[in-house]
Amino acid sequence: MGRRGKKTGRPVSGWVVLDKPAGMGSTDAVSKVKWLFKADKAGHAGTLDPLASGMLPIALGEATKTVPYVMDGAKIYRFTVAWGEERSTDDLEGVATQNSDMRPSEAQIRALLPKYTGIIMQVPPQFSAIKIGGERAYDLARAGETVEIAPREIEIGRLDIVESPDAAHTVFEVECGKGTYVRSIARDMGRDLGCFGHVSDLRRVEVAPFEPEDLVTIEMLEKAAGIASVKNDLGGDESPDDPEAQSAEDPYAALDDLLVDTIVALDSLPSVALGDDAASKVRLGNPVIVRGRDAPVEAAEAYATARGKLVAIGAVEAGMFKPKRVFVS
Repeated sequence: MGRRGKKTGRPVSGWVVLDKPAGMGSTDAVSKVKWLFKADKAGHAGTLDPLASGMLPIALGEATKTVPYVMDGAKIYRFTVAWGEERSTDDLEGVATQNSDMRPSEAQIRALLPKYTGIIMQVPPQFSAIKIGGERAYDLARAGETVEIAPREIEIGRLDIVESPDAAHTVFEVECGKGTYVRSIARDMGRDLGCFGHVSDLRRVEVAPFEPEDLVTIEMLEKAAGIASVKNDLGGDESPDDPEAQSAEDPYAALDDLLVDTIVALDSLPSVALGDDAASKVRLGNPVIVRGRDAPVEAAEAYATARGKLVAIGAVEAGMFKPKRVFVS
């Protein structure tokens, strides 16, 4: 008897802009979303610490090909620094390593902010996913090892004080680029102010190009998935892959309505509109002539569409669109 092939998930594609709750890891969030959508593949665009909440963009299906473009997007975080104590993890999860009775004034904090804007060098936390000699820094730290992590260049567009609820806490909002550790900002400011500090609350407000209006919660997804489950049960079909189960009324419509179109992730790139014949050639990996008054003549990266659907990501050279990554419609 032949071996049965491994069952795959639905070929669903798009972005779930998840409002991740505090206490859930990013990997667990991806697994949960993938399971709810019965998706064939999934991935996220930038880890969010378990203690942090907020925007975690999760790509499903073909959208996983656009993850690097979201990873490179600007991010906005709102976070609270608790002054007077530095911790091993630079947040609430770790143990206290330094203490101080001193509390900084708002004027002292404001005077320090210019040092933390623009292109700066930053040392990631000991408990981070940075690889040291092939090992994750957090694994080495948990084993009791102290590791030297080299400073890295990051870019911070702005760092503002939102409020100071009391002398021991300050709430900030930061807009930053890829690779920035908010926990390191809190740690370094506390050292510069001579009072120490750690992050006591962290929320990712935005990841470009997505907006807060795109956010969906686990509860919203579970409710929509419950509708899909009921419709599948009523149809007497346990397989979401069966075309007959989705023929008259797609049981997953409520879930899929919560997706953001894959093409949104490429908002920063120039676009090329193709006709049906040109799109067919591109899907086979062939270059085509770019037509249209507004079409780019040269572009290191661009995306091509046909009838509003994403066809490929590629480059425009001498008026020719050359595909690099092709998308299944």
